[in-house]
Amino acid sequence: MFGLKNETYKSVKINSANFIISNTDVDRCPKDTIQEYAFIGRSNVGKSSLINALTNHKKLAKTSGKPGKTQLINHFKINDSWFLVDLPGYGYAQVSKTKRKTFQSFIKDYFLKREQLVCSFVLVDSRHLPQKIDLEFMQFLGENGIPFAIIFTKADKLGSSTLNKNITKYKKELLKFWEQVPTHFITSSETDMGRDEVLKFIDEVNINVADKFK
Repeated sequence: MFGLKNETYKSVKINSANFIISNTDVDRCPKDTIQEYAFIGRSNVGKSSLINALTNHKKLAKTSGKPGKTQLINHFKINDSWFLVDLPGYGYAQVSKTKRKTFQSFIKDYFLKREQLVCSFVLVDSRHLPQKIDLEFMQFLGENGIPFAIIFTKADKLGSSTLNKNITKYKKELLKFWEQVPTHFITSSETDMGRDEVLKFIDEVNINVADKFK
């Protein structure tokens, strides 16, 4: 998808991760011309826990057992060189219908208007069968030419056999709509499974799009 270079990269180290701003208006997002990566998924998919694991910061993103905790566009500057963006979960959340409509509106605006966005990570709970809402969201990204990769979360909650079966089922479902399975990662915020792979991918994309942000 990104034409990544076949080079050997050392493990990426997160030296700094700083909160910059939260808002519901894409026009108020940071004006910095640096690349950014958006993390999004269904409510309670484990997004905040994964972000904290990726950045080695236990409290960077707020975690909660209650769905719908993230309700704003949250920008974090990583290593003073790129943004990690924590977006509200789509689908079920214990908030009013009016707020859910607002989420849908500013989330859509973010993806359609944010020129600094170079890749979106769609988080999927590996414990479940393919969900219609996840597939529809990926379809939205594809139809609008927005690059994305899939992150399967909570892999530690399953045995390897069940995990492999669930991932295989998901791949088969994706191939009904896509010519090939999008780039994907299998992760666990509890064990750090997949952490280095995701960060390496981000590093490789940063190198490949560097000229665009000079």
